[in-house]
Amino acid sequence: MPNSTISYLWRDAAAPRGFQTGVSLHSHTNQSEETLDFVANWSAQYKLVRPLMQRLERRSRDLHGIAIDWARSFWTPPLTPKLAFDLEAGQIANVGLNPLVSLSDHDNIHAPLLLRSVPSTRHIPISVEWTAPYGNQQAFHLGVHNLPSDRAAHWITTLNDFTANPSDARLTELLVALNNEPNVLLIFNHPMWDLYMIGQERHNFLVNEFLQKNGAHFHALELNGLRNWEENRAVRRLAEQWNMLLISGGDRHGVEANANINLTNATSFTEFVHEVRKERRSNVLFMPQYAEPWKHRILQSTMDAIRDYPNFPQGSRTWDERAYHPDSNGEIRPLSELWPGGRAPRSLQAVISGALLLGSGPFSSSLRYAWSNSSEVRFALGEQELNA
Repeated sequence: MPNSTISYLWRDAAAPRGFQTGVSLHSHTNQSEETLDFVANWSAQYKLVRPLMQRLERRSRDLHGIAIDWARSFWTPPLTPKLAFDLEAGQIANVGLNPLVSLSDHDNIHAPLLLRSVPSTRHIPISVEWTAPYGNQQAFHLGVHNLPSDRAAHWITTLNDFTANPSDARLTELLVALNNEPNVLLIFNHPMWDLYMIGQERHNFLVNEFLQKNGAHFHALELNGLRNWEENRAVRRLAEQWNMLLISGGDRHGVEANANINLTNATSFTEFVHEVRKERRSNVLFMPQYAEPWKHRILQSTMDAIRDYPNFPQGSRTWDERAYHPDSNGEIRPLSELWPGGRAPRSLQAVISGALLLGSGPFSSSLRYAWSNSSEVRFALGEQELNA
């Protein structure tokens, strides 16, 4: 039987006692390419946004000869691999634990490979968040942690080949093969998030169909530190339904450390994997930031994405150095290289400045208060209140 425990540091400061290690799973670095096609979805859904987007698209086409391609454009999180590692390791050390950190960017392993060239981080696991298409309307994000060093490059090529040419039968074959790697940890990330907006009912059906076919090859379902209480309660119910283990996964994209970690006495990542896979034990600790209103945390994460960081390495300092779009020849380049005169249009600068103002000072405090919902914290992921 799986043995998952869940604790909350703001309720129980002693929760880490008896453990010597904290594990940070699922966080992103500037090696992750985050899609911008949600902007086009906003334009289609919200009448107030639509005129602004249409004007932006028209000016880009008429004045600069570049048709905006939301599907090929993307942004990257602000933290370099080393900054991301230090942030996650530092939070764990601050609660008196030895840190183990697994960074899992979208569909690439650049971050752990870069860190393995640094003596202080050379033991970091090689991990990835794999985008695995399923069915005709859906894709699931799967955490693949601790790939074998000598076959990691082959594995990432194989996984990305599947993403480009999917089939449900081949997906099962790959999950079986990953499960056969004895030191790999395979996690179903944020399973109840209707990320592709196909409708929650349809999404839930596909999740259960997927688990019926493939659940035996996974080692845990993720309680996601960037998703809301209600969704994580649904993940807990899903785990009970399928007799599966629960595990942490912060999904950090900004500069706030992961909102949950795992507690263990393992002294290496491989030993932790064996604890989860063989002993079916997982101790999840939610950090104090998870008790903050969810909408406010999402706002702050968005502000992290567009804020300037003058002390960061060149190429990561301004938001338009971290956002990419095809030029007139179809070559992907940072927006900072595409602006006429090297500066973003004044109208767009005004929008960014207004958004930053919204996320700071009294505006931010007022929104935080408006979004507060004490029942979320009181119910936690809980027990008798789950169905309240």
